[in-house]
Amino acid sequence: MQAFEANFDGLVGPTHNYAGLSFGNVASRSNEKSVANPKAAAKQGLRKMKRLADLGFHQGVLPPLERPSVKLLRSVGFTGDDAAVIERAAREAPELLAAASSASAMWTANAATVSPSADTADGRVHFTPANLAAKLHRAIEHGETRRSLAAIFADESRFQIHHALPGTPALGDEGAANHTRFAREYGEKGVEFFVYGRSEYGQGPQPQRFPARQTLEASRAVARLHGLDDAATVFAQQSPDVIDAGVFHNDVIAVGNRTTLFCHARAFVDQQKVYDELGARLHAQGATFTALEVAESDVSVADAVSSYLFNSQLLTRADGRQVLVVPQECRENARVAAYLDSLGTRTTPIDEVLVFDLRESMKNGGGPACLRLRVVLNEAERAAVNPNVWMNDALFARLDAWIDAHYRDSLAPGDLADPRLLAESRAALDELTTILGLGAVYDFQR
Repeated sequence: MQAFEANFDGLVGPTHNYAGLSFGNVASRSNEKSVANPKAAAKQGLRKMKRLADLGFHQGVLPPLERPSVKLLRSVGFTGDDAAVIERAAREAPELLAAASSASAMWTANAATVSPSADTADGRVHFTPANLAAKLHRAIEHGETRRSLAAIFADESRFQIHHALPGTPALGDEGAANHTRFAREYGEKGVEFFVYGRSEYGQGPQPQRFPARQTLEASRAVARLHGLDDAATVFAQQSPDVIDAGVFHNDVIAVGNRTTLFCHARAFVDQQKVYDELGARLHAQGATFTALEVAESDVSVADAVSSYLFNSQLLTRADGRQVLVVPQECRENARVAAYLDSLGTRTTPIDEVLVFDLRESMKNGGGPACLRLRVVLNEAERAAVNPNVWMNDALFARLDAWIDAHYRDSLAPGDLADPRLLAESRAALDELTTILGLGAVYDFQR
């Protein structure tokens, strides 16, 4: 059956701020305590969605989560009405208030791992929300994420939405940021590629400076839950050296699409072996694998981290041309810009480069790939998706006006102590559920 890849981008939430919560994410820590612009952040992401939809790509929207999370603050002992909880947390444990206020769910590459129906044993699209156990501000997301996914992919005959894996470091799961799918055509059976940072129970190299967030055990568990064929899965270890250089997820050093892997030469342990295994798996399915590898002499790992060259989207247009979607920072780095310019002078799988201004997200460590969750759907499955979440002219206009009505254009870390921010956020989300036809997905609505 004919199928296509849809990208579901996360709307940036009203509490977008720079609290520097993500150790191992160089941009996040570098911009700690600076002043954010939630309105600009949300509009930058929205414009990316609209432009890609206008180019003919299937583009959906995922909602922000409720933040600040009063539920988290109450669970650690703060009491009283909501305003009192926030005021006391700001006074006694500002780091917990910052975690409760993070808008990190905007990076929906971490929302879940997704396997299309062509790959799964029961012929349904499977989602496993990521437990994100490595970081408090993200570990609180998966229950709310699952609720949002269930409101969008509600047909249980076509979609299976699992619960997150147990939230322990041994099963640390970061979602699609460490997962790629390869296939000759989207609707054909593919090869699912899981990248992990360490093994809890096995042996192997480990990063020394920054933590490895994804475990082999978690990746294997997700593959089992999704009913994937062992002969069509590949597990590879991310290079510990690049994790220590700030590559906290695989999607900061590699991106794949159909039969192409675009990656840095230092992305994986035993990199040639990884290529050989992917090539053999795809060859068995009648496809030819291509690795477009970028040498350290062309783009260093440090350049890749600062520019997010590989935290890009690799998309196939209706005419078969492959498009690389990169952030503006790639044009501001001389070596990366020179590499991108060179693509037009030689034969590569990449036919076109699109550049987007995502500066607000980038300052917090998230580029184009972080902002989207890839979901392969056939026509019947697309028809079963909540129709209100597909990007078009009307939805863009409504969301643009919604952002204008509800978002601040300045938010400093100290502003998180303002109880009015919770009221503003809830008012925005309450209206958003009507726009997207989600029903009562937030706790405050129940």
